Order: sequence, then C-alpha cells, then structure tokens
Amino acid sequence: MERVLSYTIDDDTNGMKLERFLMGVHGFSRRIIRSLKQKPHCVQRNGAHIRMVDPVFKGDRIEITLEDTTATTTPVSIDVPIIYEDDDLIVYDKPPFLATHPSKQHQTDTLANAYAAHMGENAVFRPIYRLDRDTDGICVCAKNAHAAAMLAGKIQKTYTALVCGVIKEDEGVIDAPIVQLVMHQMKRGVRTDGQRAVTHYHVVKRSKRYTLVTLSLETGRTHQIRVHMAHIGHPLAGDTMYGTGGAPGRQALSCTQVNFIHPISGKPVHFCIEVNKKWDILMQNE
Repeated sequence: MERVLSYTIDDDTNGMKLERFLMGVHGFSRRIIRSLKQKPHCVQRNGAHIRMVDPVFKGDRIEITLEDTTATTTPVSIDVPIIYEDDDLIVYDKPPFLATHPSKQHQTDTLANAYAAHMGENAVFRPIYRLDRDTDGICVCAKNAHAAAMLAGKIQKTYTALVCGVIKEDEGVIDAPIVQLVMHQMKRGVRTDGQRAVTHYHVVKRSKRYTLVTLSLETGRTHQIRVHMAHIGHPLAGDTMYGTGGAPGRQALSCTQVNFIHPISGKPVHFCIEVNKKWDILMQNE
C-alpha cells in the first residue's frame, strides 16, 4: 500500500527547508524523514525530486509518497462493524471475545485477521491502542506509519463498565500504583512498588447490585480499569480474574467514546457507540 500526501506552500511556509516544513508543520517523525531520504522518488516538488535540505517557495506543490512495509497476517473474513474509514484511518466497533493481535492461542481469529481481509494480506495492522479480548468497543487503526505516529498517545478514550456493588460517590479518582504480580503472567495488582496509575470514574446509574460507570484514564497500565475497580471493592461484572465471574460471561467493559485530532486534516474527530444493552437487562432483572 502507499499513500500520497499533497501540500501547497503558502506565505507562512515560504522559504522553509522541506524537512522543517514536514516535521514542524505537518508532524512527520524523524524516522519517516530518514526513510524518505532513501527514496528520492517519494519526495517531489512540482513533479521533480527535492532534497530535505532544499527550501520550498510559495505556490510549490509538494507530494510525499508513503510506501508501506508488508505484513504476512492471514486474511480471515470476520464480521467486525466499521464505524468510519478514510485514506488514513479505519475505526472498528470491536465485538467481545475477539483478540486484537494474533497470539499462540488466537492465530486467525483476531482483529488483525479481519483487517488483512479488508485491506489485503500485506497491509500492516496498526491499532493505536489495544483492547483486551473480552473488552468490546471502539478501536482506532492507522493505515500508514505517519498517521500512526501522529495519533500515538493522543486519543482520548472513555470507557463504560458495569461494576459489582453500589458505589456511593457520584464520581471519584483512583490513584494507586499497579504491578505485575507474577513474572510472565497477566494478572496485575495494586502495590506500592508498582507504576503510577490514575483512573477517573463517574456514576451513570445504580441498581441494587450493580453500578454503571464511565471511566477515563490518565495512564495506560495493563488491566488498569479492572485492577482499580476491584481495588476499591467494585470489580467489573463478569470478571473472572479480578472478580467472581458470572453474568454477563465476560468483564463488562466497553470503549464507548473517542476524541482526537485527525492526523492529516487536523480536524477534531469524535466517535461514540451505545452502551451494551445486556448490561441494562442485568440491572433491571435483579
């Protein structure tokens, strides 16, 4: 795959060196700049090659071709709803019980396999963040390295969870360090020698046995929401690792909202999905 990005030099960028224009104005990473220097045909001004050290002038038409590396992910037709797609992004509504990346246990039944089926088996899969296998919701993927670099760490996510018990406070902040409890195992826990982790929660609805909350993270530790909610005595409903399991058959956690600036257009982007209706049924049928 390749992506061609076109720019026209204006008064504000007149006389800039090309490298400064790409990095300072359009956020190109040093890694991509180094790659482009090795591919003269990918860096054009008005149809001819231009070096990164050359100045650009008002009216110049700059074309940058991003040539991708190739992947070998097995394409598998999996029904994963696409919320949005353009030349640089694809946004999925990932269902539960679908891993994001292939592993020993899941080699052909992952979001990466669905992406390969949609984009071609040689397309590189670049999710900006990873959702646990049992967590559903919005997953943003970049179609090229530049879009991925521009989005890394810059997507604001809101999660919705159904937790056990009734949280009395309407909102709160959990600031508790998280550590891997046993080397080479997934389970985490709160411990003083762990990495700082901060979770904000807001109560949406309460019933006799459950509380529906929205959550946002200041940090991105593995299993952070699951560990933190269990730490304050309200594990996620269905969570077998940090709670007692049971309904709804997996941890009741979804990524329900994302906000970010589009890596190419520079415009604000917002996506939102509905909360899992099965959780409402659980709260109503107590």
